[in-house]
Amino acid sequence: MDRYIPPREVSREAFPESDQSCPGMQSLPADFTPRMCRAVLQVPYAEKGGRTLHLHLIVPEQKEGEEGRKFPLLLFIQGSAWRQQDLGLNLCNLPQIARRGFVVALVEYRPSDIAPFPAQICDAKTALRFLLRHHEEYSFDPGNVFVWGDASGGHTAVMTALTAHDPRLLDEDGDTQPLPVRGCIDYYGPVLVSTMNHEPSTQDHVGADSPEGMLLGGVRVDEHEKEAFLASPLAYLQKGKVPPMLIVHGSRDRLVPFGQSCLLFDALQKNGCDAAFYKLQGADHGGAPFFSPAVLQIVENFLRAHGT
Repeated sequence: MDRYIPPREVSREAFPESDQSCPGMQSLPADFTPRMCRAVLQVPYAEKGGRTLHLHLIVPEQKEGEEGRKFPLLLFIQGSAWRQQDLGLNLCNLPQIARRGFVVALVEYRPSDIAPFPAQICDAKTALRFLLRHHEEYSFDPGNVFVWGDASGGHTAVMTALTAHDPRLLDEDGDTQPLPVRGCIDYYGPVLVSTMNHEPSTQDHVGADSPEGMLLGGVRVDEHEKEAFLASPLAYLQKGKVPPMLIVHGSRDRLVPFGQSCLLFDALQKNGCDAAFYKLQGADHGGAPFFSPAVLQIVENFLRAHGT
């Protein structure tokens, strides 16, 4: 007998439980707590300098009966010393936060050997404007947007957040409306590149071919301190226009000295900004400590506290 049931005519709860069984079979109750995400890869968002720039998106599962729910958006900017990014580095870590109810978008920016500062900030803003135009497609709330980045991506995230209202750091025609950034998470980002060699580091931060020299256009940093300051978040702090910030940095960071985050936090505090700063004792430049349950809970608490 044909027992076909048209799929849209019956819910999961109303569908008949199977009465089939076999010897040795064991049974467990199903747990329907949402834990799944879907990845949308290689979404082109812009053409710049003859390059197609892409996004990867991680979209959390919707609870049954909550179809149409809109999640907060996290624009994640992957660190790469401002060089060519590997967007896969945190593609397996970020679903841990997406499963908590956040859409995560990883953004590709132009590397510094092709486009120096401020191209990375311009690209992040272009990506965010693209996402805002497609918010229905990717199930996020356009009024509930955060930026997050690690290392050079942390620098880009902070710069994007601080200049979300500033039409100067743009390379697009037309839309210069302020971006709705509600907060920023900075994982061990550089702040004032002209001072990075003032602390112990396993990397040169001054030479023309250093990451910082390439960011400024392939010049020696110590010969271009004005340009270095203009590439610093410290140049863009304006009272009343700084979104809340969460800073996390390892105390044994071999590449971005810990004091860089101290510089940023001190400046935020002096300007009366809403900021929190966590030292991860013993942590190096990224890795597992930054995606531990305790740290991700701090991240989630920050997002919930400052979201709509």
